[in-house]
Amino acid sequence: MNTHHRINYIEMSAPDLAAIKDFYSKTFGWEFTDYGPDYLAFTDGNLDGGFARQPIVKGGALVILFSDDLAASEAAVVSGGGVITRPAYEFPGGRRFHFTDPAGNELAVWALH
Repeated sequence: MNTHHRINYIEMSAPDLAAIKDFYSKTFGWEFTDYGPDYLAFTDGNLDGGFARQPIVKGGALVILFSDDLAASEAAVVSGGGVITRPAYEFPGGRRFHFTDPAGNELAVWALH
């Protein structure tokens, strides 16, 4: 449902759309729709987004995923080809880690204590 002034779609960059599709489908179970050679849409079952074939821009917004099992998510990221850039750490209300996907986008995953 589209709700006024609520985040509706997230778009990230990826020079290699096939690699990014492979990573997120295997690692997190996201589903994809191809829209030509330069765009790939996804749904994670809760939020929709896309990847545009373009260079990565550092310093943008940080996308944070939720996990019921932080250790299992971290293992899935590594086995899928992601790189842990900040190992799991405590913060008020939970724990989280940061990683980069095969394109170089930085994301994080968090879990409740």
